[in-house]
Amino acid sequence: MKMNTTIQQRIEQLKEQLNRWSHEYYVEDKPTATDAEYDKAYHELLALEKEHPEFVTADSPTQRVGGEVLEQFQKVTHTNPMLSLSNAFSKEDLEEFDARLRKLTNRAIEYVCELKIDGLSIALTYQNGQLQLGATRGDGTTGEDVTGNVRTIKSVPLSLKEPWNIEVRGECYMPKKSFVALNKSREEEGLEVFANPRNAAAGSLRQLDPKIAAKRNLSVFLYSSPSVEELNVSTQEELLRKMAEIGFVTNPERLKCQTIDEVWNYIETIGAKRQELPYEIDGMVIKVNDFATQEEIGYTVKAPRWAIAYKFPAEEAQTVVRDVEWTVGRTGVVTPTAVMDPVQLAGTTVRRASLHNIDLMKERDIRLEDTVVIHKAGDIIPEVTRVILEKRPATSQPYEFPTTCPVCHEKLEHLEDEVAIRCLNPKCPAQLTEGMSHFVSRNAMNMSGIGPSIIKQFFEEGLVLDVADLYKLTLDQLLELDKIQQKSAENILEAIENSKANSLERLLTGLGIRHVGTKAAKELAQHFENMKALQEASIEQLLEIDGLGDIIAYSVKTYFEQPSVQELIQELQDRGVNMSYLGKTKADSEASGHILSGKTVVLTGTLEQLTRQDAKEKLESLGAKVTGSVSKKTDVVIAGYSAGSKLDKANSLGIEVWSEQQFLDSLA
Repeated sequence: MKMNTTIQQRIEQLKEQLNRWSHEYYVEDKPTATDAEYDKAYHELLALEKEHPEFVTADSPTQRVGGEVLEQFQKVTHTNPMLSLSNAFSKEDLEEFDARLRKLTNRAIEYVCELKIDGLSIALTYQNGQLQLGATRGDGTTGEDVTGNVRTIKSVPLSLKEPWNIEVRGECYMPKKSFVALNKSREEEGLEVFANPRNAAAGSLRQLDPKIAAKRNLSVFLYSSPSVEELNVSTQEELLRKMAEIGFVTNPERLKCQTIDEVWNYIETIGAKRQELPYEIDGMVIKVNDFATQEEIGYTVKAPRWAIAYKFPAEEAQTVVRDVEWTVGRTGVVTPTAVMDPVQLAGTTVRRASLHNIDLMKERDIRLEDTVVIHKAGDIIPEVTRVILEKRPATSQPYEFPTTCPVCHEKLEHLEDEVAIRCLNPKCPAQLTEGMSHFVSRNAMNMSGIGPSIIKQFFEEGLVLDVADLYKLTLDQLLELDKIQQKSAENILEAIENSKANSLERLLTGLGIRHVGTKAAKELAQHFENMKALQEASIEQLLEIDGLGDIIAYSVKTYFEQPSVQELIQELQDRGVNMSYLGKTKADSEASGHILSGKTVVLTGTLEQLTRQDAKEKLESLGAKVTGSVSKKTDVVIAGYSAGSKLDKANSLGIEVWSEQQFLDSLA
């Protein structure tokens, strides 16, 4: 008992320390701990909670990673409506707003000016100081419960310093840096890019899979609350100060103004430095500071009369497209960039602008020598928005799109499900380095000891041209590389040799076939059992696999039709890499006679004797289908410690529930 008390105390100590460090980093922007210190404490907490799940609480930093995938969002009715704001587009509009309020109150008005963050409005509800609900604005009356996604946002406190029962409201946004990284990643994957950070934030907050939202690096600014009585504040300025004291992120860029001229001067000041901000704004929100005066002025049906949003004018520029450059990303996606006459835009000189993909170029009919309008998507990335047809030269011809890779000159493919054109040559130099990093990774061929820096040396020294060349590396070659000692070299060679014995699904994962992740690789390996049968499979045969779908089938077929791929597979086989599936086939599993064979099973809660992945693999080896959500099609739910809503749903539907021990006993 004493041991458990000591462990619980250490867990509480680590939680308090990590939450404090996160607050300093994400809220105060004054970190006191290094990344290494944070990571060390985080992993200690993670290990302790894994050993003692009974001490895991909702406010632990480890609970920000995202929960289970949802089938849909639940509707939430706001206790107090989340109203929109009326808009102003000029100084004259603001002067009219001010005159209207002074006429209503018969006195001068004190205002608070706040930046209008371009994101998605949210409401956060806390009970006894613990985050209970995160909801979108929706139509103002009814929003959506996005609590699982909100919990992944590091600037949202999971618990408060005091046991407040309050609601706070604000804006969820995507920082410019995160937006650029996300669009770069999507472009490399051949997916449509987000037009601006607001769309990206909205799309991320409304992900049914919280783990995706967790990767998007969202943030928040809180700026209002229907709980002003509980917080004992009487003005907007006091509210913002109180919210910051409690632990919420409020935007420091704000100003109290006595006249509308002061408001306008502040708007001009912010407008001049708008591009330097790490987040996107599209205007300024001007509010009456005093809450009693707000109530006196009142509301229309849709908006408060005591606040208005000034909208910045869109900044655009005209220039001429002189050339289009094509670059190859790590996944083979070939993307176009317009090279233009230099032009001033949003405080910078712009010479290049993203065209994203050929579908967009075709849709906008962008040609060489066209005069185009450009703007900065989210005030960040220069982008061509439209062509001024009246200025198009009479000799203009439609742009001829490339048909071969600009790097390796292999034929380019425009896959049906993508907006991008793609080089499918696995030996394309532009793709090889990243492709090899994926090939050696833990979920693929699992060659421990081979990291990105070593792979970079392999290519720089000419030791490898493709992944097959890994299997002919020698000890002498490795010892010539920087920072590779005898023992490290021997371990690398041992890892490479051991990988030859991997089952087929690991090789399929490592090859990086478009749309084929670890799950699809396992299904393909189980079904076809060897590489030769898979290479020769028709679209119809691929579609025989339950749940595979047209997109994956077409991608697999297209991949194996490439001569360069066929050569690579032969090279791997010649060097001793296993080409067969070594696990139980589905036929074997179904013939095992296990009670769960052919059943649909859901895992929920914390398992004590198995990891979630181990349990899933064991179930699949028995011929069971493991899914993430409970429905009428579910046959069995295996419930571990702290099983929640899935267990409740299983009980309500009358679905059979097993304990972890029951499952283990069934394997004996």
